[in-house]
Amino acid sequence: MSRRRIVTAVLGGWLVFAPFLARSAFGQSEPAAASGQAVEYEKRLAEIRGDIERLRAKLGDEEKRERTVLSQLDRIAVRKRLLRSEWKLLQVQLARTRADRDAVGRSIPEMRNALAADRDRLARVLLTIYKHGRFSVARYALEARDLRTFVDQIRALEAVAGAQDRVIADFLSRLAALGQADRELGEKEAEIAALTKQSTAKQVELEAEEKKNRTLVAQIKTNQKTYEQAIGELNQRARELEKLLRDLESRPHPGVFPGLPFGETKGRLDWPVDGRVTQNYGLQKGSFNTKTENNGIEITPSPGDLTIRAIHAGKVVYADFFPSYGNLLILEHGGGYHSLYGHCAEFLVRNGDFVGPGTPLAVAGDTASLSGISLYFEIRYQTKPVNPLLWLRRR
Repeated sequence: MSRRRIVTAVLGGWLVFAPFLARSAFGQSEPAAASGQAVEYEKRLAEIRGDIERLRAKLGDEEKRERTVLSQLDRIAVRKRLLRSEWKLLQVQLARTRADRDAVGRSIPEMRNALAADRDRLARVLLTIYKHGRFSVARYALEARDLRTFVDQIRALEAVAGAQDRVIADFLSRLAALGQADRELGEKEAEIAALTKQSTAKQVELEAEEKKNRTLVAQIKTNQKTYEQAIGELNQRARELEKLLRDLESRPHPGVFPGLPFGETKGRLDWPVDGRVTQNYGLQKGSFNTKTENNGIEITPSPGDLTIRAIHAGKVVYADFFPSYGNLLILEHGGGYHSLYGHCAEFLVRNGDFVGPGTPLAVAGDTASLSGISLYFEIRYQTKPVNPLLWLRRR
């Protein structure tokens, strides 16, 4: 074959290799959506880790307190919330790992298909090298008719030789990347299995705490001595809550909220949760002829809907565990009015959030509750309790 035909054949091969060289051996970069999703995962993980750190400190404080009837219930409540947060952390880690696994899984068939197509191009390169050998400057210098022809051929053949080397190198890189992807897929599957196992273990721990809670509540409600002790402690905790509200009232207020002022909504507020009132406001007679002064009402939610909603626009000024009230959320509504939501299983808003009427605030639960899953609900004016039933719509 003449030198010109060799150059023509090899340059023709360049047209085959050129599209491949425009692509990275490691595939396209992750889309912006995937990158944004990773940021959201990290943000959520940081939030939950912060919650876990605070709850561990809270549990440590509870463990140091004097062991009383209700303090035992409080410790169980904090442990339950801690376990739920640890379980949620595992769920977010699982979701992130599954997303990573799925992304790797989607890339592997694409890489295999690209690799199969590139084998044809590589075969042409190897065939050309086999037939004509590697590029040699000395060989073409001896055979060139003139200097211009020699320079043109050298430039063309240098480009082709470079393309040949890159095709081989990129093919090997893609092959290595495919092997790495296969290994990464296996690692992600193993990580998912480990996280799933840990998640199941957390659920078992949580169920054990739930059982402890039910057993302790049953003991309190059926033993007159412990029941009377619990009522005495509840009265003390009510005074502590009054102190907290005075502290909140003394802080700078957020200003005017949209809509009617809270003071003009009496008898027109939506209920915080669907359900029936199981404990009324005011002086009530309890078990063993005990009498208690209720500053709020207890609502047992309807089955299937445990969502607690804001009764009016406001600002979250407290969202934390409070002894005997469990996970307690307090909204400030302006004009000296607050609404309180106790025994929550989980908060859906954070301290400092502004909310509108009907905004989901929390999930009803049984933290530190003697009544099972319920919502303890209060309305306060200038820190003093008022009858919530006079403010909520008639049903």
